[in-house]
Amino acid sequence: MSSQSFRQCRQPARSTILSGTIATFALAFCAASFCVANDRQASRPNVILIMADDLGFSDLGCYGGEIDTPNIDRLAEQGMKFSQFYNCAVCRTSRVSLLTGLHPRRIKGRMLHDNMTTLGEVAQSAGYRTSLIGKWHFPVTKPMDKSRLPTRRGFERFYGLAAGCCNYFNPAMPFPKFYRGQGPDPFLEQETPVTQFPPDYYSTDAFTDRAVQQIEEFSQAADKPPFFLHLCYTAPHYPLHAKPHDIAKYEGRFDDGYFKIRENRLKRLKELGLVDPKWKLSAPDVSQGKLAYDYAVTPWDQIENLPRERRRMEVYAAMVDSMDQGIGRVLAAIESAGIADNTCVMFLSDNGGCASHSGYHDGEIREQHETYNKELPGSVNTYDYVAQGWGWAQNAPFRRHKVWTHEGGISTPLIVRWPKVVSPGVLSHQVGHVVDIMPTLLEISGAPYPEQRNEVAVLPIEGLSLLPVFQGKERAGHPSLSWYLYGNRAVRQGKWKLVWGSNVRKWELFDMELDRTETNDLASQYPQRVKQMETDWLRWAKKTNAPLKGTSL
Repeated sequence: MSSQSFRQCRQPARSTILSGTIATFALAFCAASFCVANDRQASRPNVILIMADDLGFSDLGCYGGEIDTPNIDRLAEQGMKFSQFYNCAVCRTSRVSLLTGLHPRRIKGRMLHDNMTTLGEVAQSAGYRTSLIGKWHFPVTKPMDKSRLPTRRGFERFYGLAAGCCNYFNPAMPFPKFYRGQGPDPFLEQETPVTQFPPDYYSTDAFTDRAVQQIEEFSQAADKPPFFLHLCYTAPHYPLHAKPHDIAKYEGRFDDGYFKIRENRLKRLKELGLVDPKWKLSAPDVSQGKLAYDYAVTPWDQIENLPRERRRMEVYAAMVDSMDQGIGRVLAAIESAGIADNTCVMFLSDNGGCASHSGYHDGEIREQHETYNKELPGSVNTYDYVAQGWGWAQNAPFRRHKVWTHEGGISTPLIVRWPKVVSPGVLSHQVGHVVDIMPTLLEISGAPYPEQRNEVAVLPIEGLSLLPVFQGKERAGHPSLSWYLYGNRAVRQGKWKLVWGSNVRKWELFDMELDRTETNDLASQYPQRVKQMETDWLRWAKKTNAPLKGTSL
């Protein structure tokens, strides 16, 4: 690649300081220092890190999906997309790993601890302006513990929700009785709760509006410091809420059902080179264990209410479409500001498609859900989920969905556009993980990784910089990557992946080169490999405080 590395770009040009009087010398020295500082500022890229919420691996057009995503697709055409990038299977675990460069540590129900630094904090230490817009998802408790807010963890600006989800049209609306998720935590502007929203409010658009405003403000600052903007859309996380004109666009598009959609997506994924032509399409898991997310997929011809089932995916697609429109406005803003060439834009999802279905195991909750949702999904007065069939299909061709450590739960699209460094139209098959974002930001910003935070020793970073991959080089990669969530476990080492599903409660071994869709269990053929990888997973579990029994987070 012809582009120089960031470290090379940051070297200031040598200045000649003319001799003369002490006053002239001092003046010249100050001028030279100012130029060096400006050169340094100009060479460091702005960073816009965009995270979708519960977006499936193959939902985007550039990843084989049917949803219209021209702006995200343009990012991929002008940059690099990854075929093997991993998250941590659910919203909060992925977000803490992304923010800290560390695998989740589960201590007393908390994930973001005092011995962890954040992307915002390291960016600020390097002189970056910082902003987080959208979903935070680290509970602030009642009364509000301000030390847990983004504004106390390195983000100069914050607008969004502290909880995991909210009503898109009115975030102040309480959750329905049947919803048993986290919260409700407040919606905030900086550290002040926002309780009133205009009649035409839609959170996806509001987050875009704020992002555009931040870009304009930061890019027009007199001293032109670089900025780090973390844009965390809640789309397409439940509840299924979308604007009527966006929903209308998708009427009839998914009438063939989720099994056919998966077949069509696999075909396009093969054409795009994202999956190996030899891989088979995974079948739905049929066993049902104690885990609330262990949903069986209903055959399409046995669906009792087809209009509602089709509508779920139509609204979901409209939510993704709306997010894509917003990303188009964000890209237009950096182009209008004249900073597109020196801005690294990254886009990814926090986990695989979500198969949540209220009350699937509980008749009382299911009845409450049906009573509340008297109309088809989409409006402010509904609170519905994409359900198990579509949630599984969104991760085609992979097995399972959100919260599972099979590929459908932990695989995410990652797209990176950075004109000065990343060549256009590149497809990378190198393995990466959300813990790699922190060391990447450290390298491109020039920020040091702190040894302490508020006099507390910071845990050593566990990610590896993606900058060599961005530059078109091969990197050594992670010798081993491990996962834990709700009793589900996995470890990947090279081409081998070992998976423990909480429903079957045994290790399965898969060859990721021959069978990334996890259809052929090789555990009985390679018992020694299973034992060695299990030992490595147990070592990682002890280090990260992952439970060895039960299904706690």
